[in-house]
Amino acid sequence: MKKWIVAAALATLAMNAYAAEKIRFASSATYPPFESLDHDNQIVGFDIDLAKALCQQMKADCTFTNNAFDSLIPSLKFRRYDAVISGMDITADRSKQVDFTQPYYANSAIVIAHKGQFTDFSQLKGKRVGVENGTTHQKYLLEKHPEVITVAYDSYQNAILDLKNGRLNGVFGDTAVVNQWLKANDDLSAVGEHITDTDFFGTGLGIAVRKGNEPLLNELNSALVALKANGTWQQINQKWFPE
Repeated sequence: MKKWIVAAALATLAMNAYAAEKIRFASSATYPPFESLDHDNQIVGFDIDLAKALCQQMKADCTFTNNAFDSLIPSLKFRRYDAVISGMDITADRSKQVDFTQPYYANSAIVIAHKGQFTDFSQLKGKRVGVENGTTHQKYLLEKHPEVITVAYDSYQNAILDLKNGRLNGVFGDTAVVNQWLKANDDLSAVGEHITDTDFFGTGLGIAVRKGNEPLLNELNSALVALKANGTWQQINQKWFPE
């Protein structure tokens, strides 16, 4: 009985380890309003506020490091970080490499272009469409629409610049982010319907942790449930995605 009690106590300590430790988050700060760099070169955005609220709920300290999007999962697997929060779609392919929390944001995707240029996705055949390298948007176009010329960028900001300067015909991104671009650029408009292919976008965005790191995964999931129940998630959402 004594051995069982000790074992149970050790298991409890393991499950709660992250409540007293530092969680190292990695993000790619090129995707406002989910994450971007402010004037002080600090990472800010919906994801960052959410992660900070999760850490507060878990009573853990957290740090944030900026990385290229296509390096996030490899860096997580090599234990440079404990978690990735970066507007990352939960997909079957990624789930083979990492474990995801429950979705924290519903997702779909859409193309934007200059107003009046295109009205339907089918009109993009042979056209140049910009995406960020390593994203689900890139994978979707390459696999589902090889007739579109997919142009990869290190950031969506550079893709938008090329779109406005006429070097691209469109840019493909998450609907929540695209809506912010449209508010800031009245010369652009959405092309066709929102894309919700569940193999790429329909499941939602999740926080990635290393395979088998169940203590951290469980802590994050429990904290997400708590933040949605107490209204914190809704407050953060309203801040970054106002109606």
